[in-house]
Amino acid sequence: MTEVSRTSREVEAEGGVPEIAVAPTPTPYRLAKRTLDVMASSVGLILTSPLMLAVAAAIRMESRGSVLFRQERVGLGGRTFMLYKFRTMHATADQETHRRHVEQLIRGAPSDGDEAAISAGSTWLPLEQDPRVTRVGRFLRRSHLDELPQLINVLRGEMSVVGPRPPIPYEVEVYEPWHLRRLSVVPGLTGLWQVRGWGKLSFDDGVALDLEYIKNRSFLVDVQIVLRTLWQILRGRQF
Repeated sequence: MTEVSRTSREVEAEGGVPEIAVAPTPTPYRLAKRTLDVMASSVGLILTSPLMLAVAAAIRMESRGSVLFRQERVGLGGRTFMLYKFRTMHATADQETHRRHVEQLIRGAPSDGDEAAISAGSTWLPLEQDPRVTRVGRFLRRSHLDELPQLINVLRGEMSVVGPRPPIPYEVEVYEPWHLRRLSVVPGLTGLWQVRGWGKLSFDDGVALDLEYIKNRSFLVDVQIVLRTLWQILRGRQF
């Protein structure tokens, strides 16, 4: 497992994002993983193109603003890239709410869905109660269709099908040094954290699962995570 010897405050790359050592990856696995990514993203974009056009039309009909939501994320080695999603909130939605929420989670505040957190003034709101989310956006989030444009990120090599989810730069700013290890591999659409306990675990426990994946990753493990993710999506589980 790749060790991070300096904190995010001691080593910063362009844009204030920490530089992280990249975990060594055996060439056969790297080539197999990239082949899976290219094939899955290419086929996925082709097969879902009619669906994505319908989603884009629904978003445009309900609210003004761009169909796509673009957001800077932190990827391999602490390098940033622009992540694409379908917009699920009103174009004027305040992103500061999310920033305060993730900072609470990373620092050990109660997790999503915790009634104590809500009564204590947590900035988290259930999907049905969040006024920033549009009606179409609620459906897209529950069905995970808002994630489809990230297939573009996978095709471009900025993301993989499987890997730790890419954080927002302001999340990384409050990481502990050991949290940074999850940035030592290419981020993914889904990962071990998502299939084992997303929304049920503390941030530290979730990162521990990401690090477990990094330590034991293989092509077979990736395929197993993809299959478990598809099954859970079919069951209507939220990530």
